Amino acid sequence: MGNFPSLRRSGWRKSSYSGGGSNSCVELADLGRVVGIRDSKDPEGPVLSVTRDGLAALLEAARRA
Repeated sequence: MGNFPSLRRSGWRKSSYSGGGSNSCVELADLGRVVGIRDSKDPEGPVLSVTRDGLAALLEAARRA
């Protein structure tokens, strides 16, 4: 992970399909040139950063699985 501004204030979002009180999904944040992905159960944990094209490919692969 590179030098990103404070990840805690990055405007993390999770899917409306996850249910309001659920912590069993991933969250996404726009970090500029990349998108951050983290586990909603561990907001202080590691963040995977991918390009927008990489995220699109990941989501397409998940849809096909």
